[in-house]
Amino acid sequence: MTESNIDAGLRRRIDDAARVLQEVERDYSPAALATSFGAEDMVLTDLVRRHAPGIAIFTLDTGRLNEETHRLHQQVRERYGIEIETWYPDAGAIERFVRENGINAFYRSVDLRKACCGIRKVEPLRRALAGRRAWVTGLRRAQSVTRSDVPVQEHDAAHGLEKFNPLVDWSEQEVWAYIHAFGVPYNELHDRGYPSIGCAPCTRAVTAGEDIRAGRWWWEDPASKECGLHVRRTG
Repeated sequence: MTESNIDAGLRRRIDDAARVLQEVERDYSPAALATSFGAEDMVLTDLVRRHAPGIAIFTLDTGRLNEETHRLHQQVRERYGIEIETWYPDAGAIERFVRENGINAFYRSVDLRKACCGIRKVEPLRRALAGRRAWVTGLRRAQSVTRSDVPVQEHDAAHGLEKFNPLVDWSEQEVWAYIHAFGVPYNELHDRGYPSIGCAPCTRAVTAGEDIRAGRWWWEDPASKECGLHVRRTG
């Protein structure tokens, strides 16, 4: 598929996502797209640059990312001519965690894994979102059981801003159709069986028929596999 022969269904998806992004840019500035350089985030990066360039783009570098992710980070910078804001975890907090628990303590219990995610992701996200009125994510309902009812727009009480998920209704096939049609760069790990990519020690390839999030924290219960960035409060 090329840009010139995109089907009507995908074109509607693109138009709807572009409208959401333009609304965010117009009504919720300053706003930012949070990217981990996964396939969905690459679609959104391309859409932001085409339709809502006033939306900033940032990433969280946890210190445990794959080299392939770092290569894509550089490629995005060169392709789009932009600097991706990069936020890092507090070095002292990491040192304490490793000293007290070990370098790979996250394999030992869910609590330790969430503590590691808290240091490497959740706290840097808090700093990255400070002063913003909205953030944009690549969440899709089809990604996991924990995301099956994600709305296009929701209030994020934890950070005191609006959260927008323009790709909630997109299928995995539509994500990849967009990437191929527009020549969007993507993480080479996707070609090696990694549908979802996070920190290197917490991500693996999946086999045919496995859930697309099966490679994330594969030793845990799939009904609760989130790092804390997208925990929703109900009730």
